[in-house]
Amino acid sequence: MAKPVLDIKNLKVEVEGKEILHGINLHIEGGEIHAIMGPNGTGKSTLASALMGHPRYTITAGTVTLDGADLLSMSVDERARAGIFLGMQYPAEVPGVTNTDFLRSAVNAKRNCTVGFMDFRKELIAALNELEMRKDLPDRYLNEGFSGGEKKRNEILQMKLLRPSIAILDEIDSGLDIDALRIVGQNITDMFKKRGEEMAVLMITHYQRLLDYVHPDFVHVIIDGKIVHTGDAALALRLEAEGYDWLKQELGIEINADEAQDASGAGQVATDVGGGSSASTASSASAAGVANDLDALFK
Repeated sequence: MAKPVLDIKNLKVEVEGKEILHGINLHIEGGEIHAIMGPNGTGKSTLASALMGHPRYTITAGTVTLDGADLLSMSVDERARAGIFLGMQYPAEVPGVTNTDFLRSAVNAKRNCTVGFMDFRKELIAALNELEMRKDLPDRYLNEGFSGGEKKRNEILQMKLLRPSIAILDEIDSGLDIDALRIVGQNITDMFKKRGEEMAVLMITHYQRLLDYVHPDFVHVIIDGKIVHTGDAALALRLEAEGYDWLKQELGIEINADEAQDASGAGQVATDVGGGSSASTASSASAAGVANDLDALFK
């Protein structure tokens, strides 16, 4: 598999007529880990959702290409099939659909083939063990009754099984206790190391603590809908220790948090578009059905 390349140029995004992102430029290649940090309400989650194709967000300018192909012209399911995965901050609960049924349908859709049940089950159990998840999880309804930590680990479980080329993780560390954070962080790093240049990671986080386990090559700071500063892992350490005031003073900028609000309401949508999680998607038994339901989810 060739090294994936995600190229974002002058991306501008608006919600209900209000511009949230004011020209984002970002280049991500396989074998790289990028972290996006910034104060609340400055556009971080907006970027993640826009890349995945959430209909609430209108692209008003700019281009996004994945391996040279126009990502913005693709439907949600086409983006997922092309290798984009979005791990959501608020995973949905889907009663009546077991984790096994959902995950196998999603895997079949992503790999464009039918994975034998026993082969899939073997792969699933191995991933469950690596994530230290409950053994009854395959037979439980998707995220129903899961703790916050279990839901986040279930997102990483999807990522491991779907094997994306570009994994976008939107505050995957929020709400995790110390042990769950370690498990999630180590599994992200282990998968990244195994995939090598076949995979890139874009993480949105508020805290250095996740970066203790998943070491970024690049740290980008978004303020007021723009990437205003880029550095290495040392930048995250300084932000953890000193906050953002020094950077705002250095750059002579102010935060307009009312403008963005990071579109937090969008995180409540009952979906994990990267993994394809929704009631309609998860209930589909065929690869075509999963793809169609992913697309139909946002219509």
